[in-house]
Amino acid sequence: MAGKKVSLKDFSAELGISVSTVSRALKNHPDISQEVKQKVNSLAKKWNYQTSTFSIGFKNPATKTIGVVVPDIVRFFYSSIISGIESFAKDNGYFIVIANSRESFEKEKECIQNLIRLNVDGIIVCLSQETSDYSHFDLVRHKDIPLVFFDRVCRTNEFSSVIADNADAAKEIVNHLHKSGAKRIAHIAGPKNLNITKERIAGYLMSLNDNELEFDKDLLIYCDLSRQDAIKSINKLLSSPKVPDAIFCVNDTVAYVAMKEIKNKGLRIPDDIALVGFNDEFHSTIVEPTLTTVLHPTDEMGKETARLLIEQIESGQPHAPRQIVMKTSIVIRESSIKNKL
Repeated sequence: MAGKKVSLKDFSAELGISVSTVSRALKNHPDISQEVKQKVNSLAKKWNYQTSTFSIGFKNPATKTIGVVVPDIVRFFYSSIISGIESFAKDNGYFIVIANSRESFEKEKECIQNLIRLNVDGIIVCLSQETSDYSHFDLVRHKDIPLVFFDRVCRTNEFSSVIADNADAAKEIVNHLHKSGAKRIAHIAGPKNLNITKERIAGYLMSLNDNELEFDKDLLIYCDLSRQDAIKSINKLLSSPKVPDAIFCVNDTVAYVAMKEIKNKGLRIPDDIALVGFNDEFHSTIVEPTLTTVLHPTDEMGKETARLLIEQIESGQPHAPRQIVMKTSIVIRESSIKNKL
């Protein structure tokens, strides 16, 4: 096995036993015979297979721990999903360890490595906005640790995921804005590499076409989700020769920035420019005017993500990846109603 990464499947093929038996033998599970443990450990030594140092000496087959990596633990959207994950995990005898990538690719890799060292039974991940290289998940797969993505996902042919129906949500937003009287609908999108960005742009373009609205490339702007880039993006739209009469933002935080910049220009919301956010953060109900936005089923997303992961953990067997798409709903408030009925 020199030069090749060794997996539990290699042990299984060599010794003629199941992957779950190999895993339990390496963890010194009491249900596994000493003879089988000796064979597995001898082969591990021969192949220089490294197990987690955290688990050495533990007799329990599992730590009952789930690692959760999120891009920004402060945001209500992520804390709400974490709440759903924790609730389902607790009901099933697991507890969670939360790691914050702070929207950094390097930090995300560090989080994954730390969770592996902690010998967690499974990992849940929402990608950082910087992540476009997914090779750091090879180690998770190599160590046969169950992994499920949510919201921002990758490698869906290998890993299960839970996402919102972003394309449908974007279509509903554009339909609503057009029905309200908007004709030049701009979209401040997220980073190009994220699946949520691609899906929402697809829905945005489909709805423009369905409503016989011409697509103007100057009305589609990518934003890196920072406040500074949000300011730059909105001012680019407001200084264009043809100012949009509606703006659909990647999230509520960007929409709040847009709201401030629009007001600073002496323009009225929604009369001059209608505005829509995404995620239905708490402040959407207290800003002036109140913000139209998209409501994610965050608690359900969290619980469904945890359910998928725990099913994999407890089966002890590889699962065919499952992709679950959850419906959203648009919450119409004052910021988008141009035509007062």
